[in-house]
Amino acid sequence: MKKLFTLIAFLTCFLGAKAELVEVYSIDYSTYNGFPFYVMGYVPEWFDGVMTDFGAMYTYKTEADVTAEDNVVGEVQTNNAGATYKKIELAEPGWHQYFIADGIPTTMDGKYKVVAIAKASEATTVSVNMGWGWGDGQQAKSSVNIGTDWGEVEWEYSGIAGSSCNLVAQPGTFAGTIEWKSLKVYEDKKQERPTLWQEWLTDDGKSIIPNVEHTNKYVGDAETAWPAWSLEVTDGVNINWRTDRAPEICAWALTMGKNNDNGPRDGAELDGRARPFPADIEAEEGNASNHVYAVHVDQIAVIDDDASIQWSNQFWLQAPKSFKANETVKIKFRYKAQKGCSVATQWHKKNPSDYLNYTGVGSVAFTTEWQEFSKDVTLDTDGTYSLAFNLTSDSKKDAPQEPNIFYFDDLCWQTMVLDEGLFVAGTNTVTGMPEYDFDNAIQFVESTDEAGCLEATIGKVGDKTTYVNEIMISTVRGNTASFKSATIKPAGDFIGEDNWGNYTESSLAKINLKAVGAWKIYVDTEQKQVNILMLDGEEVVAKDVVTNTTNVIVHGLEREPTATEQPADEEAGTPAGTGQAWDNQFFLVANRVLEAGEETVVKFQYKANKAAKTTTQTHAQPGGYIHWAAIGDVNFTEEWQEFSYDYTIPNEAAGKSAQSIAFNMAEIKEACDYELKDFQWYLKYEEAGKTMENLINAEGTANFFVKEGAGTNPHEFVPGGTGIETVAAKTVKTSAVIYNIAGQRVNKNYKGLVVKDGKKVVLK
Repeated sequence: MKKLFTLIAFLTCFLGAKAELVEVYSIDYSTYNGFPFYVMGYVPEWFDGVMTDFGAMYTYKTEADVTAEDNVVGEVQTNNAGATYKKIELAEPGWHQYFIADGIPTTMDGKYKVVAIAKASEATTVSVNMGWGWGDGQQAKSSVNIGTDWGEVEWEYSGIAGSSCNLVAQPGTFAGTIEWKSLKVYEDKKQERPTLWQEWLTDDGKSIIPNVEHTNKYVGDAETAWPAWSLEVTDGVNINWRTDRAPEICAWALTMGKNNDNGPRDGAELDGRARPFPADIEAEEGNASNHVYAVHVDQIAVIDDDASIQWSNQFWLQAPKSFKANETVKIKFRYKAQKGCSVATQWHKKNPSDYLNYTGVGSVAFTTEWQEFSKDVTLDTDGTYSLAFNLTSDSKKDAPQEPNIFYFDDLCWQTMVLDEGLFVAGTNTVTGMPEYDFDNAIQFVESTDEAGCLEATIGKVGDKTTYVNEIMISTVRGNTASFKSATIKPAGDFIGEDNWGNYTESSLAKINLKAVGAWKIYVDTEQKQVNILMLDGEEVVAKDVVTNTTNVIVHGLEREPTATEQPADEEAGTPAGTGQAWDNQFFLVANRVLEAGEETVVKFQYKANKAAKTTTQTHAQPGGYIHWAAIGDVNFTEEWQEFSYDYTIPNEAAGKSAQSIAFNMAEIKEACDYELKDFQWYLKYEEAGKTMENLINAEGTANFFVKEGAGTNPHEFVPGGTGIETVAAKTVKTSAVIYNIAGQRVNKNYKGLVVKDGKKVVLK
């Protein structure tokens, strides 16, 4: 035990190194001969190991989706489940996007740099999203400039809030060719103190510290027999598939033809499918004294559709305890198969077959020799997980793989050994104090002057080099991501004598103290309240509110009809409208990332050359959507008006790098020139004309971005020009869009009087 104490004492004194870029993901496209990712309507093609995007004049469909009107010009085979897509030439550019990476391991509030080798047939700017989900605010956006010669292109992201991310390139309506050779992702992080892990996979639920003598038996080593079970059916359902049996075991299997749900239940016929059962335990071949889990895959067939063949046979490694969102776990196991193959993994909830998401731990390559798997994974949501292995991932509908046997041993979930209690770390955003030192966060102790409370002091009286104006309080210490994910967030007035504010648990909660100094912090954990007192320091002097007088003109282009304005009409040959309210946009961008709950004021003068309404949204960087609400609607008229709004950063923006207000300037269909000037954006303050911080510059255009036209990317505003004009080597193309006299978009086969490129013509 003395050795363990010495190690922990050492860890407490550990000082992290400076931040450095660490490679966390790499893909070399030359190792593939077909598109390896999920297809989103567009399939890049492979030539000499280069992933090639042939541009917006093509789309791709499966055989079942091809129609007689489609101009099929080729065929593409993907590496993703061996699917085949028809290449179809379009009469006009169509908007397109596709994955360029998937399964990137990420951490809470992480910062990332991406380096790719690419080129294009003409210089272009491509929007690339780093996403950890498909909901609102679950993607970070960046713009990537690609030249005409092979070379490295770099771009960055911050404020990532997921544990596994993808990269989706969105060339939009760009009709040129883009080629990709390789891509790497680097995380900007500092070295942390060594992590001590504890194993949880025991038969009594107690933890085991590695290298410490113990008597508990592992469940994961297959030496302990499962509780007795059989294929007994009660009410049409095998008793061993009931959820009340789930906590008893940690390894499940599913194979076609075994443990089927037969007969009626609750008056309804069951589908007769195979259901999970406790995995078989067998003696290891050549080592009879050791036992392993074996899954015999004898039948392989489609269940419902082409994709479901992948999970017609499965294995699950189930966690015996629940985890918190953003908690990091280490998953380890030994594995091999009778025949080599690649197996995809997914996250399921506590019970096998209760699907959660597709990420898992990525693909696992089985060989005929034993291998050891080990990976640290940050979990996205609260709950108890099971890791699902889709054992027939290599199978195809028309050519299933041969029967196989999969073996697993030494199944292990591990969690970090962290200091538990309350801890505070701080920084000085005014003087540029170094980043938070989470490894050495100060621990709260029992208060001597506030009964029943904990207290901690941060900053030293009389030593300005230690003063802070921003802090984070967490319930754990020992790992940066874990610290950030377990913070508390006060509300209301909590600074000053007898000002106690309620707090809630919240990931990445940064507490702005509105002054620089040394502080004493009291926390009442029973009442969930916080009080903070200044011991030394001085209030940050309020500044005059600045006004940026730049006159911003956004030339909003006429947009396509929306799907509501023009529903699809097969008889008339009119597709559904594709127009969106955000086809034209203006962005007001703050000089820094804003935290949820920060109170700001936004003011400006505005008018347009016709009556028009714009809605507003909260974004990260321009185009990085977070939340539908911002400063409300702005109703333009032909006369100058003054706009003023008290804008509190919404809770939905927590941890998502909120920094921009987006104005959707295509709410009306017609072309419109919008004009804005005399901008103010600052932190709200009790004295008129004063603020603790101006969020935009007093002059210049760095805070203004525009997007004029569907498919274009946001660009910094250029006085006397437009954002589009700042894009190098863009070729202006005439529109191939055709409208009938009623203003509906029609295809090239339409007969009669139409409007094309602003002129009336007759199509015969």
